[in-house]
Amino acid sequence: MKRKRLWSISISTTPEAEDAIAEMLGGILGLPASSYHDHETGVSTVTVHRQRKWDSPREVRGRISAGLKRIGNCGLNVGRARIVMARVRWEDWAESWKRHFQPIEIGDSLLIKPSWSKRKLRKGQALVVLDPGLSFGTGHHPTTAFCLHQIAAAVGGRRNRRSQSAATTPSFLDLGTGSGILAIAATKLGYSPVRAMDFDPDAVRVARANGRANRVPQKLKIRRGDVTRLPIRPGHRRQQYDLVCANLISPLLIAERRRITGQLKPTGTLVLAGILKSEFVEVQKAYATLGWKLASHRDEKEWRSGSFRFER
Repeated sequence: MKRKRLWSISISTTPEAEDAIAEMLGGILGLPASSYHDHETGVSTVTVHRQRKWDSPREVRGRISAGLKRIGNCGLNVGRARIVMARVRWEDWAESWKRHFQPIEIGDSLLIKPSWSKRKLRKGQALVVLDPGLSFGTGHHPTTAFCLHQIAAAVGGRRNRRSQSAATTPSFLDLGTGSGILAIAATKLGYSPVRAMDFDPDAVRVARANGRANRVPQKLKIRRGDVTRLPIRPGHRRQQYDLVCANLISPLLIAERRRITGQLKPTGTLVLAGILKSEFVEVQKAYATLGWKLASHRDEKEWRSGSFRFER
């Protein structure tokens, strides 16, 4: 049987520039970037994987080099920033993540861990089992973590999720679902209905597989979709949501703000993530023009995420 292989692009850098490079690399390649930090060497490695070879490697390398130069011009130390294109065995890639991916807890209500972890649930916690995949999103990135905390907070940290009545059960939409982690966590915490979408067909496939692995495929719907084609004004029968998470790049958040906010109930909460600190003010201003005001935010490393409420 032919062994499955992946193509990868990796950049070795400093912890200071790690997140900015992950955002840049993901934006150029249109794929989620993963990263890990080696505490022994002090080097961070940012990587994108895909299942087929890059069509124009020289052009891709040139665009990445230009992106690294822009990051350096912003004052961040990118270190050596060596770009490596390689072909790797699926088995080697999977085993490497077992050394770096550890369980995380979101307050008292949620535990996220890989399938090989033996970490036990605490009383009242919901469990999400998630192994790293090509559509990355494990809860470790600051923007994903902020979204998870908002999802947990919106259900009030209820210990007995089964006691929620249909009238008080919040609904949830995940735009740019990636691995499906946010939608799966929302389902586990009692949201209903739960919907998720991503433009990348590989992300949709992985997210659906993760939903099956967590035994919630009947409780959430994940589809391929384009944010730029969402209806601005939902029709009479179209669902609107209590909580919408949009973990997308800033230009898309700004350009499609009417379509994104159109998915929310007037009393709903909008969570915007995936935003560099230097870009957050422009995003905030864009949503303020539609009446959405910043309710809370969190800064971590180079990132700022925020939750918004509508004010008439």
